[in-house]
Amino acid sequence: MRTSRTAAALAVVAVLALAGCGNDKTPVTSGDQKSAKSPLAEYMGEGFVSSSGGGTFQVASRVGGAQQPSEEDLAKQRKVQDATAACMKTAGFEYVAVPPEQNAKNKFTDAFSLPPDKFAEQYGYGISTIDWSKAGADDTNPNTKIRAALSPTAQKAYDKALNGPNGGPNGTVVIQGGDDPSSTKTADPDLGCQGKAVKEVYGDGKDRQADFKKFDGLFKDIQALQKRIDSDQRVVDATSAWSDCLADAGHPGMKKIGDPRDEIQKKLDALTGTPAPSKGKPGAVLTGPPSFDKVDSAKLADLRKDEIALAVADQKCKAAKYDDAYKKVQYEQEQEFVNQNKAQLEAYRDEMANR
Repeated sequence: MRTSRTAAALAVVAVLALAGCGNDKTPVTSGDQKSAKSPLAEYMGEGFVSSSGGGTFQVASRVGGAQQPSEEDLAKQRKVQDATAACMKTAGFEYVAVPPEQNAKNKFTDAFSLPPDKFAEQYGYGISTIDWSKAGADDTNPNTKIRAALSPTAQKAYDKALNGPNGGPNGTVVIQGGDDPSSTKTADPDLGCQGKAVKEVYGDGKDRQADFKKFDGLFKDIQALQKRIDSDQRVVDATSAWSDCLADAGHPGMKKIGDPRDEIQKKLDALTGTPAPSKGKPGAVLTGPPSFDKVDSAKLADLRKDEIALAVADQKCKAAKYDDAYKKVQYEQEQEFVNQNKAQLEAYRDEMANR
């Protein structure tokens, strides 16, 4: 799923994530994290990913994100559900407040827990092999059944009431952009009853946005660190060896570590009619994944076979030619970065721990 976020949208998404209302995203299966956390991950939180070959990184929404929620967290989630139900009733729709303890795990949770090589064998990269537009569906949730019983027109009205004018099924949201991301005058997106409930319980996301802004310099330094890792001659040589390995396996032309995944994504976008993002131009800020319902089933089946074959070869070539070299450089560079920026990293860790 491709996303491009302005500052305003990011603040909203952060609040939804903390409230437990966010949707699962495509898993990042690096295949080279066999031991303890990297030096930088110790400070950036559970879920930190150093993305090899792309010069990017992902940061967890809170430190210790994999831990069970506290009673305080659960209490807030209950308040969000109750407020959502009250709002939907006012809007003329039935909505059952579901206690957070009853939330069923995502249907793909078991898949995401697989080792990278096993995931590749069954799901490739999880791009064309998983219909992400249905990933949030939960047949045990009474609200899924309530919505399903409505007419198509009523379903659209239900989605609008629950998630705002750009709401879709299973919690997908499309927020249209176009404003300057740095502008403080950007209008808050309407996220419907659920968004109002989250704001009511967790507060305005703008304060969180301001809190994160003081770490802009740290984030830029981490991006620069990633580029240094990728440009290290040992990583460059390992990337070349990985590329040759893939070519020998019948997949020539892969020059960057992210190329195989990008190739599959482009092919899927062509099948679903998803336009490529326009560089430097305003557009959809946050979009839900496209549905596969209207995709040519034969072509989709062929793409899924190609994806799995490419992902399996990719994993094998990474394991044989790339992973060890990359991890060695990553840990060396990250440790040096931690030594030089420990105070700021500790401040970030403490800030996130109090979320």
